[in-house]
Amino acid sequence: MSARRMIQSPVRIPARQTSGQPSVSPELAELYRDFETARIVPLWTQIGDLMPASPAPSARPHLWRWSALRPLAERAGELVPVGRGGERRAIALANPGLGGLPFATPTLWAAVQYLMPGETAPEHRHTQHAFRFVIEGEGVWTLVNGDPVAMRRGDFLPQPGWNWHGHHNAATTPMAWLDGLDIPFVHATDSGFFEFGPEELDTAVPARSRSERLWGYPGLAPVSASAPMSSTPLGAYRWEFTNAALDDQLHLEDEGHRGVLEQGHAAIRFTNPCTGGDVMPTIRAEFHRLRPDASTLVRREVGSSVWQVFEGHGEVRVGEERWTVERGDLFVVPSWRPLAIGAATMLDLFRFSDAPIFERLDQHRCVVEEESG
Repeated sequence: MSARRMIQSPVRIPARQTSGQPSVSPELAELYRDFETARIVPLWTQIGDLMPASPAPSARPHLWRWSALRPLAERAGELVPVGRGGERRAIALANPGLGGLPFATPTLWAAVQYLMPGETAPEHRHTQHAFRFVIEGEGVWTLVNGDPVAMRRGDFLPQPGWNWHGHHNAATTPMAWLDGLDIPFVHATDSGFFEFGPEELDTAVPARSRSERLWGYPGLAPVSASAPMSSTPLGAYRWEFTNAALDDQLHLEDEGHRGVLEQGHAAIRFTNPCTGGDVMPTIRAEFHRLRPDASTLVRREVGSSVWQVFEGHGEVRVGEERWTVERGDLFVVPSWRPLAIGAATMLDLFRFSDAPIFERLDQHRCVVEEESG
């Protein structure tokens, strides 16, 4: 039962007597009506919804086809300007189980952002943590606290909360990418702040950002920045390093060394170079690669995730849903729904999740089991 339903009808009178429930007498019905007037709710009528035996998410497994999203983003590019007011030309994934809200899951927001040649998305900042993942193209720079960061296919660009940022497209072609944020979580906790930035945006296009020059060397950190930071200071995790790390895991497997999750399944996690932990307090980001004909074990995990196919073809099962997927497709895995992935070709997938939230609350659980049937 949704929070909105509980507010509108706080006392649900059982239609018939069930184990442990009192018979609904006229006196009890009157008590329930008085409860509703007083805006109080008896736990005994709600406990099955509030404390289920296992997570019962309202979000549903769902697939969005890149072949449908990309043309819609292009049409928005022709019709919708970018500037103050709307701020960004981003089209958000709306999970069909969340009542029309523009949320992929109750904690995660995902959208396709689209920028036309020569366009500028103005600077602003917000407490919501964010990132950009580039599925195709190049030529856009994101400006983070005055530091221009190039965006190219396969790059992961984290944007910790309350940092000034804007974008500009220096190319002659449009560019689309995946935006991910913790907007639903911040919205649910009434903790969000937003602020407009300067009207003018620096449109410099350096080959490397300042953050990469400071933090982009594996295992090396500048002594001048000795204090740990809760979010990563590195503005871009480049595809060439992600690709090489995944290749090396599979090569090590070929050589007989342990280096993969399951047979033929390499995976890396993007980490904060200050701490070795997640890139941001509320978001975990990973990249997975499966060899042709490889498959994952079935996983159930508390918390939700969004996946995007970077390259290749395969089959995905989430709960009772089964889909064939290809480059650019996005799918959602709600909390505790079983997930299994099989590769028809070499299959690359980007994943982000809310796992850091539940780990810090000691509510995270994960079980792994063999595929049945």
